[in-house]
Amino acid sequence: MENVMLAAGLTLFAGLATSVGGATALYLKRTNTRFLTVALGFSAGVMIYVSMIEIMGKAGEILTESLGERMGNWLTVAAFFGGMLLIALIDKFVSLFERAPKFKELEGTTLEIGNTYSDAHRRKLLRMGLFTALAVAIHNFPEGFITFFSTMRDPVLGVSIAIAVAIHNFPEGIAVAVPIFYATGNRKIAFFWAFLSGIVEPIGALIGYAVLANFLTDTVYGIIFASVAGIMVYISFDQLLPTAREYGEHHQSLLGLVGGMALMALSLLLFL
Repeated sequence: MENVMLAAGLTLFAGLATSVGGATALYLKRTNTRFLTVALGFSAGVMIYVSMIEIMGKAGEILTESLGERMGNWLTVAAFFGGMLLIALIDKFVSLFERAPKFKELEGTTLEIGNTYSDAHRRKLLRMGLFTALAVAIHNFPEGFITFFSTMRDPVLGVSIAIAVAIHNFPEGIAVAVPIFYATGNRKIAFFWAFLSGIVEPIGALIGYAVLANFLTDTVYGIIFASVAGIMVYISFDQLLPTAREYGEHHQSLLGLVGGMALMALSLLLFL
């Protein structure tokens, strides 16, 4: 029960980072794209390192103990790529709507409406923000699942993943809130949609737990862990690193990536 409460709390923390990002964007004069670049690279570094070094190792250990070495290793690899396929299908579904607005469009802009926009322009901005909120919500659903079940099995690992996901969610809140604010001129409405897209994360975790609570054998945990590793690696290479490099210098994203890996490695060594 203690782990359930911790898992729920960490998942809520990660999800609410979307709201914090939205609120920050609405009350700061500038969006610091250099900070976003390093932060996204850092989050990718944490996710990639912990997935390949820690989570895959745990998944392989659990499944080989449960099913034998040969079957366990095969299932570990299958679940890893199965996780990648799952998140790729979700991403494909999201792309049918609309891609998130580019952070570079926000660079140097003043977050006060100084121009009178046409009705058509306002509708376009509102549509952009709402579709972005939908995209973020769909992506946050499996991320909540990741954070929750990782914490259930290994609280120390869960804390690391929650921090990485929270960093990843911060700029997503900006992407949701800013176009809606420009369209409506209302900070409360813009913040509400950023909050709504983030709160899906703990909701996804609780739904996943409710569905799987009675089936959480060692084998199921091993499959979940390997799938989580695949999902996190895919998110890192498909979303975090391309976004980091597009909206900042290449070496800034690389610095964040290496820094995230180094910090994750250090934290794992300290908790051995």
